[in-house]
Amino acid sequence: MHDFRFRRQETSAPALPRRQFLLRGLGAALAVPAWQSLQRTTLGAAAGAPPLATTPGGAPLRMAYVYFPNGAIPAMWAPTRAENDWSLSPTLADLAPWKHKLQVLAGLDQRNAQGGPDGAGDHARGGSVFLTGVRLRKSATDVRAGQSVDQAVAQRLGQAARIPSLELTCDQVRKSGTCDSGYSCAYVFNMSWHDATTPMTPEPNPRLAFERLFGAGSPEERARSLAQRRARQRSILDYLADDAKSLHGRLDRGDRAKLDQYLTGVRELERRIEQEERFSATLDPAVEAPAGIPREFAGHVDLMLDVLALAFQTDSTRVATMLMSHDGSNRPFHDIGISEGHHDLSHHQNRPERVQKVAEIDHWYARRFAGLLERLDAIPDVDGRTVLDNSMIVYGSGNADGNAHTHVNLPIVLAGGGGGTLAPGRFVDHGGQPLCNLFLSLADRMGVDLPRFGDSTGRLGNL
Repeated sequence: MHDFRFRRQETSAPALPRRQFLLRGLGAALAVPAWQSLQRTTLGAAAGAPPLATTPGGAPLRMAYVYFPNGAIPAMWAPTRAENDWSLSPTLADLAPWKHKLQVLAGLDQRNAQGGPDGAGDHARGGSVFLTGVRLRKSATDVRAGQSVDQAVAQRLGQAARIPSLELTCDQVRKSGTCDSGYSCAYVFNMSWHDATTPMTPEPNPRLAFERLFGAGSPEERARSLAQRRARQRSILDYLADDAKSLHGRLDRGDRAKLDQYLTGVRELERRIEQEERFSATLDPAVEAPAGIPREFAGHVDLMLDVLALAFQTDSTRVATMLMSHDGSNRPFHDIGISEGHHDLSHHQNRPERVQKVAEIDHWYARRFAGLLERLDAIPDVDGRTVLDNSMIVYGSGNADGNAHTHVNLPIVLAGGGGGTLAPGRFVDHGGQPLCNLFLSLADRMGVDLPRFGDSTGRLGNL
């Protein structure tokens, strides 16, 4: 970062009025909203920054991870037959309209979620190992996981979009306490990790998530607020220009160089404001903000997935995570006639009536995911495809068989076409590779080269 402070004058030049030093303060104040409020910039092409992930037609490429809890009933999840000659399972039946735009992936493992010497705690491990691929430190206070793949990609993409990453949940927000056999609640209620010790706090309120993306109030009020902010920015730019003109002739050569350097930054800010105005039509979805958290869980999940779809549609972010519910969730599903808790039922001991109820809950979650695919596939993108075509969305769980607490052959769906880089419409068994190999391959498509991640052993082929 450039040092824009004026050094103390050692000459006999007249002392500068105090208000001239506002130039420094205003510059610092201006820099923050300039970086945070713009959506489409050329920052990704700056020196040292990774290339932005776009399709050949110039559309942005998006990545999302959607998590459902407690694994699945394997026999009712797995498709029949294989590769191109396959049929969706009963659990995934509602995905049928998008079968040609997704892959069901078998044979992917997160072995660092297995108990081993750490003993019990498979739900905590299943949730936080899912996107990190590392063994957790078993502790309620001394938390250590690893950076999650969404953050590894978002941090390297930088300002490709206005919001580097979006973290959503339909569950509690907890970072402390003991939740699962000696593991911290931070592991249980957070799937996205900034680094090994810092979870990314997800937003559970759809209204607050929407307002983070687009601002508060009605579409008309948001438009007025945007216009007022731009007017303030322009008035500050005008002030800076007038002050700089009067200052220039009163500074020595060294300070003139510093002033010119500073004004280069001011002109860049002005360019960014102009660029924001050119794309202003896509900044706001022109819909009312959600009212808040609905009483019914289905409505809550659907609203949060609506927010995710709007974030991708407006290119507000290119990386997102969605925790439908934490692993170990014991929520009942009264809307489909199930009064028992999900976690209790998942320990079904192969009793047919309990197995059937868990399968119905698995189907309930998959139906919510199908709603997201429907939304994204209905949104045309700038290259003639749909937003779903230009996305890579992993839907899955960190437990495989909830009854046995296994973490191999996880239930995974990869939806979207990756901007034409994926070959959807298939059921593919990858034969026991780390799930992190998939993450490496998806990061490649986002323009982010990760040499390794978690317990990866290489890239996942046949995608």
